[in-house]
Amino acid sequence: MSFLKKLFRRAGASDEAAPLPEEPRVGDLAGVPVEAPSVQQPAQVLERQETEGKLRDEPVFEPQPASAWLRRLKDGLSKSSRALSTGISDIFTKRRLNEATLAELEDILLSADLGLDMSARITAAVASGRYDREIEPEEVKQVMAEEIAAVMKSVEVPLVFDAARKPFVILVVGVNGSGKTTTIGKLGAIARREGLSVMFAACDTFRAAAIEQLSVWGQRISARVVSRGAGADAAGVAFDALSAARREASDILLVDTAGRLHNKAALMAELEKIVRVLKKQDADLPHATLLVLDATTGQNALTQVEMFHKTAGLTGLIMTKLDGTARGGILVAIAERFALPVHAIGVGEGIDDLQPFDARAFSRAIVGLELED
Repeated sequence: MSFLKKLFRRAGASDEAAPLPEEPRVGDLAGVPVEAPSVQQPAQVLERQETEGKLRDEPVFEPQPASAWLRRLKDGLSKSSRALSTGISDIFTKRRLNEATLAELEDILLSADLGLDMSARITAAVASGRYDREIEPEEVKQVMAEEIAAVMKSVEVPLVFDAARKPFVILVVGVNGSGKTTTIGKLGAIARREGLSVMFAACDTFRAAAIEQLSVWGQRISARVVSRGAGADAAGVAFDALSAARREASDILLVDTAGRLHNKAALMAELEKIVRVLKKQDADLPHATLLVLDATTGQNALTQVEMFHKTAGLTGLIMTKLDGTARGGILVAIAERFALPVHAIGVGEGIDDLQPFDARAFSRAIVGLELED
């Protein structure tokens, strides 16, 4: 089953995955002009690319099998799983389960950012029927994985893509450095692989590099990029892009927004303005509002979810950089507190390092258990 069919739930999607394009490298950004189109003169579209002497729709890229993703997931969560595994082994090797060991276990779980409620739930589950006897570390891990999966399964939700709503507008928000623009590019690449037409709205007008980065993605996957250049009114760009996407019957419009700290009132007001402008055109817009979270921010991610949800009305989450932290349990704490759909997670820079969220695989990987294909 292809990534898009799993992530963007839509009827009639083909199970055959076309090649994914290569991800833009940092060096690719050099010298890329910033397009500044108006509604009448939008950004130029790179319809086809020349590869090995032939014109092809997209560069050749072979999708990886599921087993390759599971290996990357396990490797990506190794910092988190190592910290948990080491702590659990230290606590439970040749020791009885009692108040002292349970308290130590709860401390380990809290240090992994699993949150107070989840840590208490796991500790209670471990203690159930096992008090005052020796317990193997592997048994503790199994209990942990089951408890985490029970919570995470309810948020394992694909992004519902309604082909009747054309364009299907996806607003993407997040703080600086979360991987927001790169995630947009990857989502667009996956959509193009499935044969959908994609348009990007470069509404991060605060950072010129973001417009350049999105332009590179647009060139790579033959997706139109609508922009006005650095410093332009972001809501105006969103209006231009929606008009162009409607005129050209684009399947998906992905709207990039400026990376903004959740506690900056002026920037959050700009985001509210983008949402207002879209809703003036259609009360149902945006059809999806996704928050891209950086796992390395730890507990601060909880505040980000709360503030962005209040401002933009989040419909789902994507968490990136789980390979860069030993506190990947923050995703569990977020799921338990907000119950927002988790559409995808990222454990690296490549396109195939962003995959639909799988509660069971995540739960086993984060505690260091073997994963099944």
